[in-house]
Formats: sequence, C-alpha cells, structure tokens
Amino acid sequence: MASYRHSFTRRIGVWSLALALVCSVVLAGCGGKKNADGTANLTVLLDWYPNAVHSFLIAAEEQGYFKEAGLNVKLQVPAGTDDALKLAATGKADLAFSYQMQVAIGRAEDVPVKSVAAVVRHPLNQLFVPADSGIKSPKDLAGRKIGFPSMPLDEAYVNTMVKADGGDPAKLTYVDIGYDLIPALMTKKVDAIIGGFINHEKLLIEKEGMKLLTFDPTKYGVPDYYELVLVAGDKTYEKKQAAIRAFLAAAAKGQAYVAANPDQALQSLLKKQDKDFPLDADVEKMSLATLLPLMGSGSEPFGSQTEASWKAAIDWLKSTGTIAKDVKPQDVFVQ
Repeated sequence: MASYRHSFTRRIGVWSLALALVCSVVLAGCGGKKNADGTANLTVLLDWYPNAVHSFLIAAEEQGYFKEAGLNVKLQVPAGTDDALKLAATGKADLAFSYQMQVAIGRAEDVPVKSVAAVVRHPLNQLFVPADSGIKSPKDLAGRKIGFPSMPLDEAYVNTMVKADGGDPAKLTYVDIGYDLIPALMTKKVDAIIGGFINHEKLLIEKEGMKLLTFDPTKYGVPDYYELVLVAGDKTYEKKQAAIRAFLAAAAKGQAYVAANPDQALQSLLKKQDKDFPLDADVEKMSLATLLPLMGSGSEPFGSQTEASWKAAIDWLKSTGTIAKDVKPQDVFVQ
C-alpha cells in the first residue's frame, strides 16, 4: 500500500543502511543453495524503515531464533513503499511485507505472488477527522474535503463507509494530497484523511495536540482484513518453501517474545534506529501497544490465514470495481 509511509519514499535515498542491505541481497542471492555452514539465506523486504511492527523480526534475530532454524536472514529496507510486490514477484527478495488488499489486486493483474503469513490481522488504515470538526460518523463527510494519498483503494474504503452509514458517496470531495497527510489535516487543508495508520500517523497527530476521531472501516461495510502480510513470489516459494516455513516458525517465537517482553523488545528496536530516521520512543511504545492485540491470532499460530478472509477481501474488491478479474483465494495465499 503506497500510502503507508508518507515522508519515507522521499528520504530513503540518504539512509546508508538501505544501501548496505541492498548489497547483501546481491551477495546472498535468492536461490535454494545453502551456505558452507549449512544455513539457508533469506532476504526480507520491509515495508518501511524498522519500527514497532517489525519488533518480532528483531527479537527473532537477537534471541537467536533464526540461527536455531538454520537461517541467515537479511532484513532489507525498500527504496520506495511500492516495491514489495514487484521485487517479490521477480525474486529480488525472498519475502516482502505487503498488504492483503494489494496482494489481491496484484494477483488480479497477474503478478505472481502469494501471501505466506498474516502479520497484522486487522486494519490499521482508518478514517481520521479532528474531534472538533462536527463530523460524528462517515455520512457527515458530505460537502467536506477528504485527503487521500493517490490510492483509488482508499477512495473505495471511504465510499463504502459512507454508503453503509446511510450517506451518498456522490457528495464526497476527494483531494489528492500525496504523502502530506499529516500537514494537510493539521493545517485544515482537508477535513478528513484516509491512508493514515492508527499506530503511527494518529499518534503523531495527537502528540502535536490535535485530538482525533477515527472510524474503523470494518464497522462501516468494509470486510475485516489483514493489514500487513508477508508475501513470496510463486517461484521463490516453490524453491524455498522449507526455509520460508522455518522462518515463519522462528518469527512466531519472536512475536511470542515481544508479547511477553514488550519493554525489552522496544529497547532492542530503538537500538536499530538510524540517525537519519530517529524513532520517537513514546510513539513506538504506544504503537507496539496498539499493534500487539491486532497481531494476535488467538488459538491459531502466529501468521495463520483463512480462506474466508481472502474470499471476503476479493469479493469486496470486485464489488467496488477495484478489480475486474476473478481471483481464487487458493491462488493468493498458502496456509
């Protein structure tokens, strides 16, 4: 989902870690061969620079879970937030963070990728309005300006929400504000934004003193969906299925560690920050607290997925005209 990190794409070129990790991809390769020490290489493309949602990977690395699983895992920072599917599809990364809706859209466009794990099981992308705006529910957006980051999918979310709330989507006014969601809302260029995440943009806006009302799309006609998933290219999964499954088992141990030791996990995350992308400790602590319950899968293993979730997402995308081609759930995810 290209809307996720707004300043990131413009600033990533100056981050030295990105270059180092890209180089590691070239050295490690994406084949199925093992190293001399018997470990298997896996490159994992993040969706953004390391933040709270990646804590389970940092924990798995620091606690030795990847090593125990016989893996040499390289975490790669993307050059842009829209790279995941194409790099996974072409085998330039073994695994990549992406978004359930985007994976279904990509598959409808014959991008050969599939989801191997659900990381965040519920939407982070919600509709934000200032608490003093007079907007009490989505239908109140009639005649107001809604900022969105160039993504037709975000328009589909809001249209569905307004219609489910008894309003008329034809009365909505959209303003393409690109990556400037936060300043556009705080300077009142727009009356609402879609594309901001409750574990990041919401926290930053409220830290600056603007109180928000947030509307969860799943309460207004949009099916509950996996926000973040891990994807692999079809050919990569075929060649490296054993290594990928070992990675997911180690990642699950990392997530269990984070859930049991959130303060330690936060400190480990803060050690990974770069001077060009400093993390706000208070924001990341609140972000992790927001994320943990949304990443839990109850009695099911961490990362588990259901056909019902994928079918609901695909059916909704078709109903909104976002995709036209039939997509079979079994072609877009693996259990």
